[in-house]
Amino acid sequence: MITPHDLRVHKLLRLFSPLVRPIINTASRKRLRKAVNIADLRLCAESRLHKMCFGYLDSGGDDEITIRRNKDAYTQMEMHFKVLAGLAPPLDLSTNIFGSKVDIPFFASPTAGNKMFHMEGESAVANASKVNNSVYCLSSLATTSVEDIGKILAPDHPKLFQVYVWKDRDILKDILGKAKAGGIQTMALTVDFSWYGNRERDIRNNFTIPPAYTLQQCVDALKAPAWTWDFLANPPYNYALLDKDVPAESLASFVNSQLYPQFSWEDAEWLCKEWSHGPRAIKGICRPEDAVKALECGFTTIWVSNHGGRQLDTSPATVDVLPAIRAAVGPDVEIIHDGGIQRGTDIAKAIALGADGVAIGKPYLYGLAAGGTEGVLRTFEILRVELDRAMGLLGCGTVEQLKKEGPDLIKRRPASMRDCQGARYSRAGMI
Repeated sequence: MITPHDLRVHKLLRLFSPLVRPIINTASRKRLRKAVNIADLRLCAESRLHKMCFGYLDSGGDDEITIRRNKDAYTQMEMHFKVLAGLAPPLDLSTNIFGSKVDIPFFASPTAGNKMFHMEGESAVANASKVNNSVYCLSSLATTSVEDIGKILAPDHPKLFQVYVWKDRDILKDILGKAKAGGIQTMALTVDFSWYGNRERDIRNNFTIPPAYTLQQCVDALKAPAWTWDFLANPPYNYALLDKDVPAESLASFVNSQLYPQFSWEDAEWLCKEWSHGPRAIKGICRPEDAVKALECGFTTIWVSNHGGRQLDTSPATVDVLPAIRAAVGPDVEIIHDGGIQRGTDIAKAIALGADGVAIGKPYLYGLAAGGTEGVLRTFEILRVELDRAMGLLGCGTVEQLKKEGPDLIKRRPASMRDCQGARYSRAGMI
């Protein structure tokens, strides 16, 4: 099938972008300026994105129970605040993550194919990380190269490169080599993605990369003019770290061809030896004994995650297993936490219960989809202000104090239907 990109239509349309983009993005910019929380950013993203792309971003595995668990678990945790702590805003939110000093204890998690959501893609996230002096993470399925990220971030800016359990070790060695050459200090192996999860929204929406130009996809494209213009007026995006000359094929098809379910602890140990110059994180830990085994294997950081509820549905909420994993590895091992973060209070709770750093996924992708760099910056601003306020009201002036006193400040309460009321279940729907 001949596509508009095959006909080089993007070269013609790009000439008109300086005139057209400000007009067709007027509504999305107005919505973004009014966003006051992550639930609002989700609405902004849904309004600007193509339906199948929003479905891919927003969905989870099977019945999406784990997505809800990840979020609802925070509502069952009460914050037993101290008073008269003598704190004034802004607080010092700085800490150390992956051996680097950062200004905030949360960062954007590595995610695939950012240009699917906005033409600025990973560059927008890198710019936001630069402004906030936070860790930047690049996925091995990124649509922006290591070299282009290097043009945005200074050599000493904390950077992480994420890899999957690929079947082909030559691919792994090649992309690790690119990451090392690009000055990336930390490597993270995603281990909860050895099988491809059942994303039923993708099936219903006939999700494909690139679009299949079916009648329904074309109708949905007309309903998202800002996204569609960016897609048609720019070169087709590709997986920049794999092969720049080959346009992105179906994500599910490529991943299924390279995923290696037989990837074992021995393979993980080999990978650790391939990355001996910096921190090594294992992303996707849910059980304490796996955390201990990972340390024995050579990893230096435990990343508690269930892939955002996109893999094995009915997995436990990550914040529920976090304290047991902290107890298993002891106080000195670095732990990163992700899953269900929608508020600054969620970040504070995760740190209080054992996390050294917190990674966010959907929140910043909502911002990216809503408005590129401006949207990602808005995500960081919302969560930073919320975290600053949460820590101040809780009576903790620094991240280190929150870690030290956290177990006494966060208490679990019995679940209640009242917990399911509020912004998470607003007119935006469950987020």
